[in-house]
Amino acid sequence: MMIPRNMKKMIETLSADLARRTVQDFVSEMDPDYFSAHPPREIRTHIQMFLNLDADHPVQVKITPLRKNRCRVVISAFDYFSEFSILCGLLSSFGLDIRTGDVYTFSGPGIPSRKKILDVFEVASRRGEPLTISRRKLLVNEVEALIRLLADGRFLEARERVNRRLIERLEKERGSFAGRRRPMEVRFDNRADRQWTVMDVHSKDTPAFLYSLSNALALRDIYIHKVRIQSRRTEAQDRFYISDRQGRKIRGDRDREALRWALVLIKQFTHFLPWAPDPAKAIRYFDQLLDKVIEGKIPKSSLPLFREKEGFSLLAHLLGASDFLWEDFLRMQFENLMPVLERLKKRAWRPGKDSVRRELVTRLARGETVEEKKRILNEFKDREMFAIDLKHLLEPPAALPNFSSALTDLAEAVVDQAYAISHVLLIQKHGRPLLEDGTECPFSICGLGKFGGREMGYASDIELIFLYGGSGRTDGPESAENSLHFEQLCRDILQMIEARQEGIFHLDLRLRPDGNKGPLAVSLDRFRSYYTAEGEAAPFERQALVKLRRVAGDETLGRQIEAHRDRYVYSGEPWDRASAIHLRRRQIHEWVKP
Repeated sequence: MMIPRNMKKMIETLSADLARRTVQDFVSEMDPDYFSAHPPREIRTHIQMFLNLDADHPVQVKITPLRKNRCRVVISAFDYFSEFSILCGLLSSFGLDIRTGDVYTFSGPGIPSRKKILDVFEVASRRGEPLTISRRKLLVNEVEALIRLLADGRFLEARERVNRRLIERLEKERGSFAGRRRPMEVRFDNRADRQWTVMDVHSKDTPAFLYSLSNALALRDIYIHKVRIQSRRTEAQDRFYISDRQGRKIRGDRDREALRWALVLIKQFTHFLPWAPDPAKAIRYFDQLLDKVIEGKIPKSSLPLFREKEGFSLLAHLLGASDFLWEDFLRMQFENLMPVLERLKKRAWRPGKDSVRRELVTRLARGETVEEKKRILNEFKDREMFAIDLKHLLEPPAALPNFSSALTDLAEAVVDQAYAISHVLLIQKHGRPLLEDGTECPFSICGLGKFGGREMGYASDIELIFLYGGSGRTDGPESAENSLHFEQLCRDILQMIEARQEGIFHLDLRLRPDGNKGPLAVSLDRFRSYYTAEGEAAPFERQALVKLRRVAGDETLGRQIEAHRDRYVYSGEPWDRASAIHLRRRQIHEWVKP
């Protein structure tokens, strides 16, 4: 299709103050459909906007008020992947529906190696909010900020910035649309255009409709070259001209079907993002989950999750909750989710510490080697932790005390059995540790911090102190000093429990006497001398002992430790309030991000 000669002449006349070569390049490079959709005076404005683009000004925005709370929004910018999706999300976050629009990609005049985009939207305020001068200024500022992020290659930051704004908007409006079934028709045509695949989408219009579609395309690495947007009342009928990242048409039947699935499900899922603790994470993992659906790796028993309102709400909760939850279970074992959820409905919040311990002991009995027992221990830990996490996510906030108690019960059982396994193995090598009077030397493990206080949460460390009765030697063939024997026992326990550095179940021994400079295992005498008014303990270490309690090992030794704790902490010596406040201020300034 050629531009009519009289229109070309009119454009050149109106653009006489602009460089002639620039105008000619624009006319020759721009999509022919563009000239039938926009009058010459408007085209002249678009050419001027293109000319104003440079490295310091990567975007130009022009907003023109129209009738009945409508505006025309024109955006000219350098072209970046997923730019259209970002802009649609931003407009929707301002409560604006794109009623009509045209989106073009263009090899701009004077910069043939650098593509530009021209987006022309007519938008309507969804709730009758006028786009006042102040709101128009805020919208322009946000467009400029987002394009600069894209120009700097900070794609994820731009997307998360849009998502934060959009989720706030959807949260306000979710009662009017969430959970409704919205049929959507998607058709592909590789013959209608010489360069690109044409994708026609027909559906009921909903908030963030274009954002969810374009976001789905971006997540599937699909490039949008041109868009024709038509919304009539409650109907949306849009045409996308698309390709893969290499500029090729979407030819395979399997690829097109996969894309159709992704568009339908991501559009539906987008409306449940307000339920997700982290919406950006939820939509990213949902897209990865779709890969499993498309590849046939999700069994039919799990497909109801994708059909009902409750299923999408559940997935938003789970996928947006935790990287650990996704990496440790959902990504690898999603097919087990439905059976796990059925069991969770029948599961008591707290089976009880003894019950958890008995089940773990029974499972460990099946392992014959140390490596088998270690594997069973950690698999049990991960499975139970996942079940506790799920139950917490699916229960109301009032369940938080149960959540903390259940995690603490599990941690106690795991620490207890890690000690039991390591203790038996070391006895076989060193023999029994004896005190100097010939009696057996006791060993006890005490918890501190959130573990000691029975208030564990996501990513809580397990803070411990390992203590033994006193000096002496073991009575085995490879006899060793008690200090060396218990030091090795501590190392074996640490190696038995696997955890990420900053994840839950990371064992933390930094609150022991002398901190990281001291031995892993501390004798009772050293504990007593360190924690006295004349000892080396800092004021914050006295404060930390408030939550100390025995969690495993010898009960008598544990009672002796707790008794000394009470005498020291509650001795009547003044509490160093100034030191505690100074430490708290340091924590705020050094640990908390602005």
